[in-house]
Amino acid sequence: MRIRATVAAVSGALALSALAVPAAQAVGDSGTPYTLNVSFSKVSVATAIKVGTTSEVSASYSYTLTHGSDVNIAAKDFYTDAFLYHGSYSDSAPELYGDNPATCTATSSTTATCKGTVDIYPADGDLQNAWAGGWNVGAEAVAFNGQDQNNPDLSKVGYKDQSGLGTTLVQRYSKLTADAGPEPVAKGKTLTITGKLSRANWEDHGYHGYTGQPVKLQFRKAGTSTYTTIKTVTTDSSGNLKTTTTAGSDGYWRFSFAGTSTTPAVSATGDYVDVR
Repeated sequence: MRIRATVAAVSGALALSALAVPAAQAVGDSGTPYTLNVSFSKVSVATAIKVGTTSEVSASYSYTLTHGSDVNIAAKDFYTDAFLYHGSYSDSAPELYGDNPATCTATSSTTATCKGTVDIYPADGDLQNAWAGGWNVGAEAVAFNGQDQNNPDLSKVGYKDQSGLGTTLVQRYSKLTADAGPEPVAKGKTLTITGKLSRANWEDHGYHGYTGQPVKLQFRKAGTSTYTTIKTVTTDSSGNLKTTTTAGSDGYWRFSFAGTSTTPAVSATGDYVDVR
């Protein structure tokens, strides 16, 4: 069991510290918390969260909080939120939280709809590359019941967390370029298309080539709106792409990547080639 200290900041703003304290450390004169009479269900979160190298990313969530009549969710020292964790749910699991607790709106005397965000700061080291891919969703609630939040009698504090409430993907943001030439080109001549597939590195905060990935070369004829796949090209050891084709008509050439569990799909901006 873990206790996360929820701290009330000055000016009325609230911030979850995301401080995880093992139960063994909490045992002592202050007592241990009791299990709060709440449960969480109907969790909704984005199916995928794309995170780059520096900019904050916020992912919205919502869930239903069900509570006993003895739990006052309107109290100023009642807090709840959802969070993401990677791998098995344990004290050592990587976790992602929001800057603020969820906001709950009562829908009956014992239920409420709670909404909030998970706020990710890649520039601050919130993520490691190995953590890209599947994450799980959990939720928690704490009732301080009038206790001094800086020095509470934990035996009078209620706490409940619940894991396995959903899943999402936290992905390394991707970029893809395409350049076709020569421009213009004679009809029937060889056209060369180059590009690069890269993705965010959460550890050095740069973008590096994504190697060994299948990428589709696509063409859209001038005056139309649909791209057609011509062939599939594989990125090299630096994420670069290079292929040739025969110029047939005016139009736009691009590369398109279908994505993986760790890296989102992306299509390059079409490069127009005039065929004469």
